[in-house]
Amino acid sequence: SRLVWSCRKCQAVAMVFAASTVLAACDPSSAFFGFMGVTSAIVFANLGAAYGTAKSGVGISSMGVMRPDLVMRSIIPVVMAGVLGIYGLITAVIINGKLDTPATYSSYSGYAHLGAGLTVGMSSLAAGLAIGIVGDAGVRANAQQPRLFVGMILILIFAEALGLYGLIVGLVVASTASEKGAGLCTSYAP
Repeated sequence: SRLVWSCRKCQAVAMVFAASTVLAACDPSSAFFGFMGVTSAIVFANLGAAYGTAKSGVGISSMGVMRPDLVMRSIIPVVMAGVLGIYGLITAVIINGKLDTPATYSSYSGYAHLGAGLTVGMSSLAAGLAIGIVGDAGVRANAQQPRLFVGMILILIFAEALGLYGLIVGLVVASTASEKGAGLCTSYAP
């Protein structure tokens, strides 16, 4: 009887182990988070680019009334703001390429792609705010004192670097999500 009881205990342990190794079906809503990563990357990055372009453009227009010879030299903040939109576009295309069929797309991959998109989008938004404010004040000040040009450019470079940091982290997260998220669930499709 003692041997039978120990065999039943072994069977119970084996059943618990077998149940824990069976993968759950992939959640169909996981794809939503992946697509929200695509959306947040492009939308927030473009918001930052639009704000930076608009705010700097206002400064360039105001400065151009008195010093039209400096308008082309003062376009730099607008170009730097436009690059932020490209960061969002690159990330959105890469995340979209990594999206798997919903039947095999794990929650891990969805959350990672959302995190990657938010990282790039919000970093680009912050950089766009900084570029817009510095660009507006910088081009106006440069019209009055040309020696401020180098300082303005350095500040703009550091503001742009914020978006670049977000791009690097977002691409690392998005590119490793497919490997780490593979095999975490089984297909729910028949």
